[in-house]
Amino acid sequence: MQTPLRKDLETPLRGVRTNIVQSIRAFRVQDLQDAAGSLGHHFLYANLAHAQSKQDVLDLIAAQFTFPAHFGKNFDALYDCMTDPLHKSGPQPGFIVVLEQIPATGKFDKEAREQLLDIFRDAADFWGDRKIPFRCFYSFL
Repeated sequence: MQTPLRKDLETPLRGVRTNIVQSIRAFRVQDLQDAAGSLGHHFLYANLAHAQSKQDVLDLIAAQFTFPAHFGKNFDALYDCMTDPLHKSGPQPGFIVVLEQIPATGKFDKEAREQLLDIFRDAADFWGDRKIPFRCFYSFL
């Protein structure tokens, strides 16, 4: 039996576009983490179940993604941390990002959730322009 030329053919990511933001529905977090490892991609995970507000969401993402202390804790700063400094730090192999249990509260409503996902869609576009895979999977609480 021959070994496939592309590693992603062996992973749960086969058939998933390389630069996308989508619901995690059919995937398990552990499978995505394993796929990131086998592909040599960065795996970024944030569980947002305890967040109630935009600030909580940003604080949890910053802590779980280990952003630098100077992270501005706003959506613009989130985009910046997901793109430019990483690009300037050298070649990147790819990214698999999981945002689990994005809250649905009065202080983090549908508009805030869409703004958050738009940041990751923009990051996927940024990396796509550079031919670097960036897949983001999310779920709502």
